[in-house]
Amino acid sequence: MASLPTVNDVARAAGVSRQTVSNVLNSPEIVREATRERVQQVISQLGYRPHASARRLRTRRAATLAVKIDATPDGVSGAVLDRFLHALTERADQLGLRVMLYAAKDANDEVRAIRRLVQGSDVDAFVLTSTFHGDPRTAWLSEHGQPFVTFGRPWGAEDDPRYRWVDVDGRFGVRTATAHMLADGCRQVAFIGWPTGSGTGDERRLGWRDAMSTQGMTDEQMEVLTVSVQENLAEARAGVTEFLRRNTAVDAIVAASDTLALAALLATQGRLPVVGFDNTPVAVSLGFSSVDQRLDEVATQALRLVQQVMDAPDESSHFLVEPRLVVREHSPAVDLLR
Repeated sequence: MASLPTVNDVARAAGVSRQTVSNVLNSPEIVREATRERVQQVISQLGYRPHASARRLRTRRAATLAVKIDATPDGVSGAVLDRFLHALTERADQLGLRVMLYAAKDANDEVRAIRRLVQGSDVDAFVLTSTFHGDPRTAWLSEHGQPFVTFGRPWGAEDDPRYRWVDVDGRFGVRTATAHMLADGCRQVAFIGWPTGSGTGDERRLGWRDAMSTQGMTDEQMEVLTVSVQENLAEARAGVTEFLRRNTAVDAIVAASDTLALAALLATQGRLPVVGFDNTPVAVSLGFSSVDQRLDEVATQALRLVQQVMDAPDESSHFLVEPRLVVREHSPAVDLLR
């Protein structure tokens, strides 16, 4: 029977030292990204796993993270959190950490679920997703001294030293997408977003405004080029159709999500260039450009912060991941919408 791979095997295959492998597993932030990715790839290829039992005895920790699994929401962008959960679980496994899943109907129900886990389970830290203004989950965990990290800013408390968080720079992503449209010669670039009050949506709208303001547009001119709709394909399509009926000069669209981008493609029958956000399989299959959140990097940074919060609970930290625009040329699939 073949022996299990060791740290030395990983180091030899990756062309690095044993200490570098240890750093990738325990302090990834101090390792150059290219080296870290190479070592992680070798770890995956060899199937190396840190000795979890020894680590638990040494650290007196359960090596377990608790994460809520979401029901699939409406819209084609619902797979984003599933992709994050998969990346987080895969990265945690490489670090010898286990992920415990739990379900909840809403934020208040999740607080009750968290309380039960704290009282009855051996959980080292929580990873929260889908943060929002006045989030009762972060308030409860902070009040009760429970280690946690959020994927998404603690809106309204980004600088609060009690919180550790990782988020995607949506403002940068949408600004890049809009600037790409402008560089292609478009001038009346509309923004399709969500109603005001969504921290994530408001940030993405600001990115569009940043880019459009470079064209000398006033607030009033920009206001005419925006529409707010719900993250629901049918409702969004109807809203975009009505918006475009009143704004016939629009020559391109940037959307806050791939759901809204698809709604815009359906409303225009593929006649206008559209950029989405999330780079979902729908964007890939239909061939429209979209902003990729780099969820593997989000998961890596979330776990780095988890380790920090367990080792130094009184120190705050956060990380903003810079997304990348995936530009796709006109796809034959879009022709099907015409």
